Amino acid sequence: MKKRNLIIYWIATGWLALGMVSTGIVQLLGVKEEVQAIAVLGYPAYLLTLLGVLKLMGVAVMLLPRLALLKEWAYAGFFFAMSGAIYSHLAVGQSGTDMLPALLLLVLTGLSWSTRPASRKAGSQFSVAGSSAIEHNHRY
Repeated sequence: MKKRNLIIYWIATGWLALGMVSTGIVQLLGVKEEVQAIAVLGYPAYLLTLLGVLKLMGVAVMLLPRLALLKEWAYAGFFFAMSGAIYSHLAVGQSGTDMLPALLLLVLTGLSWSTRPASRKAGSQFSVAGSSAIEHNHRY
């Protein structure tokens, strides 16, 4: 079962990383269609820069070894960003097909998070190097 989960993890994580990097770059570049799409949802164009930077940072943290606590934050960020995107599409009355990319990335986020190996989980015995006191429940 562990080998199966590891395979699922890397497939889901690879596709999630590809999706987040590609959309992050499009957002950073301020592609005309992306600016128009976010305007329809009622958001300012400058939000694209923030989303693009955070997506690229999240992918880097997700793929690097260690940094288990930051990985949790990256997954949470992806979850909230994609949930917010889906809600935004629904709130302005767009069709279900408009939210499919965000829904796919949300599913991949959940799949990657739920199948990640112990070495990539916060508080695991493998995340000691470079970790913070918070990960190990130490009191300050």
